[in-house]
Amino acid sequence: MSTENALLTILVEKIKNDSLVLPTLPEIAVKVRECADDPDANLAMMADVIAHDPALSARMLKIANSAYIGRSVKVETLNQAVTRIGLRQIKNIATALAMEQLFVSKNDLVKAFMDKVWKLSIEVASVSMALMKAYLVEHKHTSLNLDTITLATLVHNIGVLPILTEAERHEEVFANQAFLEGAIARLAGRIGGSIMRSWEFSDDFIEIAEKWNDLSHEHDEPGYLDFIRVAAVYCDVLPIDDEKVDFYQEYVDKGILSSTDFIESEEFLQAYNDAKTVFA
Repeated sequence: MSTENALLTILVEKIKNDSLVLPTLPEIAVKVRECADDPDANLAMMADVIAHDPALSARMLKIANSAYIGRSVKVETLNQAVTRIGLRQIKNIATALAMEQLFVSKNDLVKAFMDKVWKLSIEVASVSMALMKAYLVEHKHTSLNLDTITLATLVHNIGVLPILTEAERHEEVFANQAFLEGAIARLAGRIGGSIMRSWEFSDDFIEIAEKWNDLSHEHDEPGYLDFIRVAAVYCDVLPIDDEKVDFYQEYVDKGILSSTDFIESEEFLQAYNDAKTVFA
């Protein structure tokens, strides 16, 4: 049995036995989410939680003053930043920013692959956020929101982490990129769903992690999956048989895109670049 097949067998068996080691949610994200879910919490309490993580504090200040938030008056303190972003939004945005902490490895080959996955996740997130921002202008009463799509896109491919961690014991596997990508395509969805459940995320996130690249799984009503799929196709992460313009037309018909031209427009590119400043 080749190393690749042996690794695939190990992964499938561990998934079946529920013995695959799953990543844990970063500690700061856990504390932020607990604070946000506390009915007695307020913005000052949230600022105090975030203040314990200097890197996250700096990112929150940067986001509060970013073109993405779109305010002209600069905030100077963490309290002001949290107030501007809002308690509900902080929960998802802080969790999204903390995700980067998981994409680390002491192995150079693994780290290079994780860096690639993270960068692509940021690209998909930025495109999704830009599309969502335009959608919200035309659909003011929708339950969909920007902070959820931000987090959803950064966890949609989270299932790759245990695969890479397991593969880390076999460096020769990383020389076969086709195998790794095949293993990820075959197994990452199931693993991602398991991670979302272990983190006690909602059904929306579980569905996204499990089904984002299964185009046969869809809903009649617009949802976060739609934005992620359009973004993934735009970023050449999700392969399709059709031309991109034909794929986009399906989402014009569904109301996700205003037109097939929008995703190449100046308005979209500006929103995309604004969204990228969140992760800079």
